[in-house]
Amino acid sequence: MKNRIKLLRVERDLSQAQLADELGIARQTVVALEAGKYAPSLPLAFKISRLFNTTVEDVFDADSIE
Repeated sequence: MKNRIKLLRVERDLSQAQLADELGIARQTVVALEAGKYAPSLPLAFKISRLFNTTVEDVFDADSIE
């Protein structure tokens, strides 16, 4: 699933490890999310959007769901 997580993370000067800590997930999950190889659960998607103070639609590209 395409997303803007890496862009949003870099804009806020967060490392993958820092983002993982903020979200309560493993760094490997952040790596998979940024690579578009992992579609998050709905609760995680909302947590990510709240962390970046944006909407789920602004973080994730629903048209890229396979």
